[in-house]
Amino acid sequence: MFLGHYGVALAAKRAAPSTSLGALTFAAQFLDELWPILLLIGLEQVKIVPGIMAASPLDFVYYPISHSLVMAVTWAILIGAVYFALVRYAPGAWMMAALVVSHWFLDVPMHRPDLPIFGANGTKVGWGLWNSVPATFAIEFGIFAIGIAIYLRGTRALDRVGRWGLWAYIVVLAVVYIASSSAPPPNDRALAWSALGIWLFVPWAHWVDTHRMPITVMDVIRKRQPPKRRGS
Repeated sequence: MFLGHYGVALAAKRAAPSTSLGALTFAAQFLDELWPILLLIGLEQVKIVPGIMAASPLDFVYYPISHSLVMAVTWAILIGAVYFALVRYAPGAWMMAALVVSHWFLDVPMHRPDLPIFGANGTKVGWGLWNSVPATFAIEFGIFAIGIAIYLRGTRALDRVGRWGLWAYIVVLAVVYIASSSAPPPNDRALAWSALGIWLFVPWAHWVDTHRMPITVMDVIRKRQPPKRRGS
């Protein structure tokens, strides 16, 4: 999954309005942000096998450090604790931890049974929805669209950056996803280097979010109140 993780990060802003969208994006995609680094230093392994699944040519040979359930929980605790130590904002810390773990559970429906629970040789899970291109696109864009809608309802733009910068972010994510789905990478090294590009969406999300303001309950009440009559 790709777009779905960003959709969940966008939606999470409503539950932790004081946490930057950049931080939420970092947490939601952390397992995939870590994965190419581990590939490049040889600690994990993937093979490019065109046709292995209709919507993905990737054979995840070995990736228990980044994508096992046990390590996802471990990374979640670590990231949540570090965030709380730095910011002292409990809702944000809990949400950061939840987003890290959510990545693994969102991957389960898409992958074939290659997601490890504990280690590389233990039980592996996956429902294999990547075998259906229509189902893959429906789920990816569906979760992404829901996340966008929730983020838009929970924040308002302060200026043009907050408005058009957000839509540029959304469009580029969609284009990157479609482009990456159209042709398999030539080899695992090229895949790893290109995958590092997702780190760029973290500062982009932070930048856009600084130009938007969370909508509070008081904002909604004021909006619903009738205008005062002159002379009253």
